[in-house]
Amino acid sequence: MTEKVAVLGTGKIGEALLSGMIRGGWSPSDLLVTARRPERAEELRSRYGVEAVSNAEAAKAAETLILTVKPQDMGALLDELAPHVPADRLVVSGAAGIPTSFFEARLAAGTPVVRVMTNTPALVDEAMSVISAGSHATEEHLAHTEAIFGGVGKTLRVPESQQDAATALSGSGPAYFYFLVEAMTDAGILLGLPRDKAHDLIVQAAIGAAVMLRDSDQHPVKLREAVTSPAGTTINAIRELERHGVRAALIAALEAARDRSRELASGNS
Repeated sequence: MTEKVAVLGTGKIGEALLSGMIRGGWSPSDLLVTARRPERAEELRSRYGVEAVSNAEAAKAAETLILTVKPQDMGALLDELAPHVPADRLVVSGAAGIPTSFFEARLAAGTPVVRVMTNTPALVDEAMSVISAGSHATEEHLAHTEAIFGGVGKTLRVPESQQDAATALSGSGPAYFYFLVEAMTDAGILLGLPRDKAHDLIVQAAIGAAVMLRDSDQHPVKLREAVTSPAGTTINAIRELERHGVRAALIAALEAARDRSRELASGNS
């Protein structure tokens, strides 16, 4: 890798991406970072051997700019960057809810923009990064973005019209699983298990189930039916989940997350 890539606003996800790029073959000398706090910038420089610069310096020096600040901070960042970003730069946004048109309207005409929604499993190289092209992004820009985010997990291309749904399902998805594990752990304690043993049982069940979903090519219904014997323990549990409307609650929760993503896109903080 010979071109320079800058990660702007390098928090946890930005750092995971930076680390994945280095493992994937990028030289630290070709990577730039920016951070709001000087001590954070120095920490990244010391840990990864990358150069810490200002946002303006990053915009001038790097061919690819990856913007990882929070959605509510993106407008101010673009105001700062706009005078320094030539139209041949690739701008990659990792901000939930903000469409590529928001960037295109604030940067030089023709600037290629790619929108990415990744998730926190990037910290363990198991992210799902959903990628959409702006109006000026080419196949080459998309492939380059996939190469970057592929270092921390899987990538998937979708039309930008599906990004809010992907944010609800995948971007926020890990939190739903943590919530479910928390509830099941509490249930295990209620049933008489120590917390640590309940936690270990549930986490391993989740890992095993996820691997089977990924590798078996079977529909989730088929996998569930394989565990659900007539008049057994599992069917009684499933009956209670259905009686309490868990399926409907999950669907409603995902719709609420999608709607919030749309609100962020419209500028409602």
